[in-house]
Amino acid sequence: MAKNEVFKQGKWLALVAPVGTLSGDPFVDGQIPAVAQADRETAGPFTGKCSADTGGVYNLSVKGIDGGGNSAVAEGDIIYYVIGDTPKLSKKATGVRFGYALGAVTSGATATIPVKVGY
Repeated sequence: MAKNEVFKQGKWLALVAPVGTLSGDPFVDGQIPAVAQADRETAGPFTGKCSADTGGVYNLSVKGIDGGGNSAVAEGDIIYYVIGDTPKLSKKATGVRFGYALGAVTSGATATIPVKVGY
């Protein structure tokens, strides 16, 4: 192992997560997309952080909308994270690039589909 290696697999990290982040929630730390693997720490040395996967595939809630209004999501579409939206994932390019849709959502609808985290 190289002396300067921090993690063998760089997709599992302890990242700063928004208040209220629970295991399974999508979030971003700056421009890093992730899915929480544990609830956000509220005490101890990792306060404000949680264990996160930055490269897996997860069933996540996605809305069929983009910057212009309702827009269907197709497999392979780029998915963005918009902090002020519910759900936070959609095709709105004003957000942080999150990953790729591996399923479909009809225009204006919200559905849980597989999403590939990262790009």
